[in-house]
Amino acid sequence: MSTARILEMLVEAVGSKQLMGAAVQVTRKGETEDPILVGQRRLDDESMRVERNTIFLVASITKPIVCAAVMKLVEDGLAILDDPVTKYVPEFGAKGKEGVLVRHLLTHTSGLPDQIPENRAYREVKRPLSDFVIRICELPLTFAPGTQVSYQSSGIAMLGEICERVTGTSLPDYLNETIFDPIGLQDTSLGIQSRDLRESDVVMAGEGLTHGGSGTGFDWNSDYWRGFGAPWGGMLTTIEEMTRLMLLFRNGGGVGDKRVLSESSVSTMLEDHVTRMPGMTSEGQKGQRWGLGWRLSGPQVDVFGDLVSDYTFGHGGATGTLAWCDPVKDVICVIFTNDPDAAKRLQGRISNAVMTST
Repeated sequence: MSTARILEMLVEAVGSKQLMGAAVQVTRKGETEDPILVGQRRLDDESMRVERNTIFLVASITKPIVCAAVMKLVEDGLAILDDPVTKYVPEFGAKGKEGVLVRHLLTHTSGLPDQIPENRAYREVKRPLSDFVIRICELPLTFAPGTQVSYQSSGIAMLGEICERVTGTSLPDYLNETIFDPIGLQDTSLGIQSRDLRESDVVMAGEGLTHGGSGTGFDWNSDYWRGFGAPWGGMLTTIEEMTRLMLLFRNGGGVGDKRVLSESSVSTMLEDHVTRMPGMTSEGQKGQRWGLGWRLSGPQVDVFGDLVSDYTFGHGGATGTLAWCDPVKDVICVIFTNDPDAAKRLQGRISNAVMTST
């Protein structure tokens, strides 16, 4: 059974100090298995075990969830994918960015850099998200929109800004109201401040193992970063609630009797938008396939393992997290760890173990 093999891998990783804690959950044909839970939440306290309600900072798995919020705007007639970003954020047009469309932000084809050049400096002095958005609007593009694929967290930041300007609601509150609350997610939020989350249940992320995990710093475990609510990487959730989010997309936009997105929106999010982009070349695409927010299976995605179908979609996070769904084999896999380096070594092996027993 894959469960025994996965447990063995995780126990070995924790025992050899590669990981502090981990959680894995698998869903087959709509039936969710009990999570596999190993290790602890705090480096200096073995009594604080990883449990079902342990909260992980999932980093970039946040991105497709924010993209789903944009699709809610599209469904409600408040945005169009091929609208220029300047329609919603006029100041974004500085330095020749007038041609960037909402679709480009959703597919990592905008030409924006991943992060602003001053990312670390801004975090060191705890500048607010609004300052990051202002700086992104000032930046020039690194290539013409729609001609290359280049991963860009700054583009997701702009999607968050669009959501806030169109709705008049903060992005954390908009996500709570339109996605999280309707499907019963009580321990999921963008930034810890948008929910009354239990601080003691939040696992220490790997970056803090290096920086000492000080609550006064600026790393992943700091009060600043946990409360920052980065649209590109600030979501906190549990293993079971992340599985529920994946079921939302597996089911075509709903969980149980609660519908969040239309089937049309979900199918649009899971289509390959990059390959068919008019100005895209094979050199510019670099072998990558992207839906709207979701990464699609391909030669550049080894963390999904070797055995998933070509229709698999998912996303990883720099904190050591991964979630994917193979709609052909009807399997969902969510892997949460607290260390990015160890996760890279384990994720593909765990994914293969999951698929071997499917």
